[in-house]
Amino acid sequence: MSQIRNPYYTGPISDHFDGTVFFNPEGEAPLGFRELMRWQFGGGRSIWPKTVRSPFPQAKPDSRVGGDTLRITMIGHASLLIQVCGLNILTDPVWSQRTSPFSFIGPRRVVAPGIAFKDLPPIDIVIVTHNHYDHLDLATLKRLHEEHSPHIVTPLGNDTIIHRALPEAKISDMDWGDQTSFWDDITIDCEPCHHWSARTSQDRRMALWAAFVISTPSGKIYHVGDTGFHDGFNYRAAAAKHGGFRLANLPIGAYEPRWFMRAQHQNPQEAVEGMRLCNASYAAGHHFGTVQLTNEGIEAPVQALEVALKDQGVTPEKFRPLRAGEVFDVPAV
Repeated sequence: MSQIRNPYYTGPISDHFDGTVFFNPEGEAPLGFRELMRWQFGGGRSIWPKTVRSPFPQAKPDSRVGGDTLRITMIGHASLLIQVCGLNILTDPVWSQRTSPFSFIGPRRVVAPGIAFKDLPPIDIVIVTHNHYDHLDLATLKRLHEEHSPHIVTPLGNDTIIHRALPEAKISDMDWGDQTSFWDDITIDCEPCHHWSARTSQDRRMALWAAFVISTPSGKIYHVGDTGFHDGFNYRAAAAKHGGFRLANLPIGAYEPRWFMRAQHQNPQEAVEGMRLCNASYAAGHHFGTVQLTNEGIEAPVQALEVALKDQGVTPEKFRPLRAGEVFDVPAV
């Protein structure tokens, strides 16, 4: 691997970068091609419907929210609109029909975006957690750049991918532990998560993956795009560093089969445990019900979350799996 050139990042060696690829310290690397084929041809894949209508209409967000309001609107999968303190933030925005390098094949969305693109409020910041196609959608970033010119925040190496498509984009590339400031009283910290990255078969783990903490006068938001549970290590570290959160946005889908997905995608039981470990008062579940990436059925994450909440003594009002178009006004704490 040391003979391969990293096309995205050439920074110094660290405790999670060996000079060519990034890795999860004391964690697990993604399984390889042989295991991928075993999964793909091993059966057990649930059949999703071709189209689904969300129980919520497409939202038409206010231009801004102020005061102590923290409002989350689900667009779909890992794409959320966060409105707080007059700031509008999008996470991993995808309005494309497929999360794939190709327009004609690959995972296809079965539910329309929860906000029509034309109805977006002014977008100030876009957080891109890593470069998998269901999180980094260049077509959507181009549209956002043309109409909103947001500031993009992303882990190391992903800035290179985005700048190739959008040379004029404003991007903050961040390593784990870095912090950037917006306005006088809002900061974004880049924090570890247990995952990996790839855009092709030749660039695995050559750009970093991360979670982010948004600190505002109205509270702290912990946004996790994708992560394996990793014995809760990163959740404990986030609580120790940041002291807890008003809200955690946590992935709850794309987790079966466990033998293949465990290191990269937590399941709902682990998500609830993660909420408790990071000391979040509320959680919003995402990364389910939009595109089929793995074996579980379309409703399985929500059903499993209900069981996990009961098992761990967390009331359903505290951890809400958000459907496309659903709006969550997070209670003040």
